[in-house]
Amino acid sequence: MTFPKYLTRWLIAVLFIAISPLPTWAQAPKSITNVVTTEQVRAELMAYAPDGVDPGKTVWVGLQLAHQPHWHTYWKNSGDSGQPTSLSWTLPTGVLAGDIAWPTPKILPTGNLVTYGFNGTVLLPVPLTITPDFKPSLLSSELEVKLQASWLVCKLECVPQDGEFVLRLPTKSSTALNAGVFEASFQASPKPLAGQSQISIEGQQLKLSVTGLPAALQGQKLELFPEVPELVDAGAVWTQAWTGATWTASLPISPHRSDSPTALPLVLVADVAGQRSGFATSAPIQGTWPANPPPGQAATTPALLNPTLTAVPATPSVPTSFWLALLGALLGGMLLNLMPCVFPVLAIKVVGFTRHADDRHGHRVSGLAYSAGVVLSFLALGALMLVLRSAGEQLGWGFQLQSPAVVAALAALFTLIGLNLAGLFEFGQLLPSRLATLQSRNPAVNAFLSGVLAVAIASPCTAPFMGASLGLALALPPLQALLLFAALGVGMALPYLAASWSPALARKLPRPGPWMDTFRRAMAFPMFATVVWLVWVLGQQTGIDGAGALLALLVSLALVIWAFTLRGAARLPVAAVSIVILLALTWAIGKNVVHFAEPTSTANTSANSRWQAWAPGKVDELLASGSPVFVDFTAAWCVTCQYNKKTTLANIELLADLEAKKVVLLRADWTRRDPAITTALAALGRNGVPVYVMYQPGKTPVVLSEILSVADVRGAMVGL
Repeated sequence: MTFPKYLTRWLIAVLFIAISPLPTWAQAPKSITNVVTTEQVRAELMAYAPDGVDPGKTVWVGLQLAHQPHWHTYWKNSGDSGQPTSLSWTLPTGVLAGDIAWPTPKILPTGNLVTYGFNGTVLLPVPLTITPDFKPSLLSSELEVKLQASWLVCKLECVPQDGEFVLRLPTKSSTALNAGVFEASFQASPKPLAGQSQISIEGQQLKLSVTGLPAALQGQKLELFPEVPELVDAGAVWTQAWTGATWTASLPISPHRSDSPTALPLVLVADVAGQRSGFATSAPIQGTWPANPPPGQAATTPALLNPTLTAVPATPSVPTSFWLALLGALLGGMLLNLMPCVFPVLAIKVVGFTRHADDRHGHRVSGLAYSAGVVLSFLALGALMLVLRSAGEQLGWGFQLQSPAVVAALAALFTLIGLNLAGLFEFGQLLPSRLATLQSRNPAVNAFLSGVLAVAIASPCTAPFMGASLGLALALPPLQALLLFAALGVGMALPYLAASWSPALARKLPRPGPWMDTFRRAMAFPMFATVVWLVWVLGQQTGIDGAGALLALLVSLALVIWAFTLRGAARLPVAAVSIVILLALTWAIGKNVVHFAEPTSTANTSANSRWQAWAPGKVDELLASGSPVFVDFTAAWCVTCQYNKKTTLANIELLADLEAKKVVLLRADWTRRDPAITTALAALGRNGVPVYVMYQPGKTPVVLSEILSVADVRGAMVGL
């Protein structure tokens, strides 16, 4: 029986859908309630509707944050560092959420930073407007309010947190259980100021004058909170004075100013009869804003979220630092070829070079195409990371392998490549004839894709010189940052490009022959070894169930490929059955592949374990007690990390020296995305792993080389 041609094409299409990257199932839903409790904050969603829920009425909802002692969150302008609490509402049709009615903030000095925020207990109220379009359900007669909130809670260290909340308010009665909390918040909110305010720009200063303040305040010192971030230098010295009933101030303009508004809303706070009172006003700005200082000449802001860490100082001249970083990126890209994670791709390039040994033109075209694939892939990864970071994501180099779905997709891809190299199938058997013909006519396409593949595998690694360049890239303008990523790509591609354009090297390559088929099949094993590594990485993220599910799906994928290599009438029926098996397994166990397992605490290790789990603030606590600390920032998907862990960091003599010096060993595992670790890396001027740091009390942290040696660690212990 001969199957129609259209059915064959349909089955091939189903095959490629089946082997495409696994669908990303949502993680197990969080418990949705109106209270979320962490070690630092108790967050509760509250409501206040004394007049009921009817069209034209205003219903108040608010997130109450009760902080543990010494912890705080931030106001709408957080000052020198921090991040405001953000609220995202999901409401029925006809219900509109307003802005947060921010309470009067406090000045929260942290080291040499000045931040604005709240400690103790604070309510962030938000008005909901009920319009005539709101139609409550006849069955429930309730208004369902859902909130996705995120906040940054800080002491010396900072912890990003979030929560999902839900409230259901009766529409046929009032809600006033939390009336006292809301009324107290309304009373503590800044009061609109009836007087006039104005600002004039004089050089690098804003000259502010305010009238209409209560007479009881005359002669008193006031606190000032500008609502626009990075306009006034919060940590700088400013002056204030009274001229009769007019209060004046001279405010230094921030060197990091990115906006030039025509008015500045602000809050003035005074102590009236032992109670803090806030007054809100908006001052129009007259004059011309000064030009911003060139990048790199502005004052350097201390480390954003952990001022006790020593940040990498900004170089005084951006051109010099940028060119040095560019050179570092170029050298780091070249050294990336020596990283173990790139070895499987080297095998493919050796085969490709040999094929073109007698074709100098084809050899050069292949080198150019490979280089283009490498450079464009680095640019794409860099651009994606910059875009996501600008959207608020805490990401670093190698972020894609923090996603189980990406790890699983790469494992499937390398399984296919391994089966292809082993001779089980040719891609021409599966691709439509037009694509197969195009592939054979354009070998440059294969070279380009091998460049893309090389970057996909190399991206989790950080070679020497790369770390500092990547860390600087995140502080540069987008164009300069992308140039650094491009330099990494050029460095990685440069050895192959030079080899492809060297006639002398081409003459030394072995001639094509039967040995190539044997070599190609042997190269399947590095690919399968890479799959083993990826399955192990996935197991670190999703547990044994996830790793087992991925292995089952890979076996099923191999069955599908084998089925399409059959000949005769049995080919399509067997292929159809194998595809059904793959789809059924994907549906049944695929969620185990992409669902993070519950993290197991590594802090409670046995007494014989030398390594402790890193946690925000732990380094500071140990240093304060006088203990030196060595931190290993690592990840399961970082091959260089694992190599260093099994060699240098497992050296018995080195471990004995560390123990003798009473060095506390901490391990920060970045296998899963961890904003706290990302922040700690950024404070060290890094955004990828491996990173090794030696801390000593009263000294600047020492960041060691990515390729760690026993001598490096012992050198960092000098003085202990």
